[in-house]
Amino acid sequence: MNIVNGFSKLSKEQKIDWLVTNYFNNDQTIVQLLKSYWNNDEKLQKLHDEFIENTITNFYLPLGIAPNFVINNKVYAVPMVIEESSVVAAASNAAKFWAKRGGFKATVLSTEKIGNVHFMFQGSKQKLEQFIEQMQSVFKARTSEITKNMEKRGGGILAIELVDKTNELENYFQLHATFDTKDSMGANFINSCLEEFANVLREESTEFEAFSQSEKDSLQVIMSILSNYVPNCLVRAEVSCKVEDLASKEIENPQEFAERFVQAVQIAEIETYRAVTHNKGIMNGVDAVVLATGNDFRAIEAGVHAFAAKSGKYSSLSHAEIVNGAFRFWMDLPLALGTVGGLTNLHPIVKFALELLENPNANELMEIIAVAGLAQNFAAVKSLTTTGIQKGHMKMHLMNILNQLQATQNERLAVLKHFEDKTISHNAVIDFVEKLRK
Repeated sequence: MNIVNGFSKLSKEQKIDWLVTNYFNNDQTIVQLLKSYWNNDEKLQKLHDEFIENTITNFYLPLGIAPNFVINNKVYAVPMVIEESSVVAAASNAAKFWAKRGGFKATVLSTEKIGNVHFMFQGSKQKLEQFIEQMQSVFKARTSEITKNMEKRGGGILAIELVDKTNELENYFQLHATFDTKDSMGANFINSCLEEFANVLREESTEFEAFSQSEKDSLQVIMSILSNYVPNCLVRAEVSCKVEDLASKEIENPQEFAERFVQAVQIAEIETYRAVTHNKGIMNGVDAVVLATGNDFRAIEAGVHAFAAKSGKYSSLSHAEIVNGAFRFWMDLPLALGTVGGLTNLHPIVKFALELLENPNANELMEIIAVAGLAQNFAAVKSLTTTGIQKGHMKMHLMNILNQLQATQNERLAVLKHFEDKTISHNAVIDFVEKLRK
């Protein structure tokens, strides 16, 4: 067993030496590989090293640009960080398609974020309600130093409510707190407030005269933490046009296309197996821009998928309809984002991405990211209901296959010409390249 003590105290070079010695039979090509991804700018590399613990090198993902996004009558070039073939191309294609048809519309519906103090209490619920009501001013007073700067920006604590969950878990209650964190994602702000609420519960409950001694002793705080489920931090993205205006090179019969498109979305609304992949396509667009702008894609993913299951059954995030000869495609998405704090102030490429988007506030970034998700979904469903998803995807994936085969320039040209009108598969490409090399 390769158990190591004090790994975090080793230098970066020492960490690499330990890994190579214990896991790669002292293969020095591994050392060279890891060091080849170090940044030549020592100051920049130090910045990256300090983002997380135990860093040994950098892991690069491509940053692409999807131009021609018209959102609320403003044109954007949208930065996207992703490794999957065809995502940026699909987003760009959808952006250009809708730019000619009025563009995307986006509206922030609400910006409420949530945190909870989870605690146990055995005793009178009525007394507990009286206690929480009496503590409202104390909660605000005890967090005044934390909230004063946020309040200057128009944010802060919106409400603190007692929630009875004893029907689901014996003696379990929670403080359900709602916040507006303006342009910051607000995780540290929310968690700091919650921990102070917890301190108030612990300390003030011992002095609350209505509680018996056993009730005072029974109140036990379990944990205090924000929630990444933000069903009231919502943005809507949508596109619409007359059905006949959908006509394009790929769409010869717009009425038939619109009907098939709506049916495809309806299938995702009622069939979970399809909904998961349908929504994954949405998140291709969402996560790519979330990453580019230094936000937390894991939190976004968790919250979005919980929202997709809010009815008790996992379903499509997007919806489509034809009403009075007009096609409409839309989506409501929960997005807790920030444009200040965290990596937004530290990572040079994140700064670039936000500048490219003309330094949006959090609400504007919500709109841009939701539109990127809707565009990606439109492109995917459009492909599925016309040419099929694999034709475009495999053309983009072809470059990855050729890179794996270390194809020469002449081989690449021959492969591209050969597969212009043929179905692309991994095995077919390998077979053709092998024939070329014979």
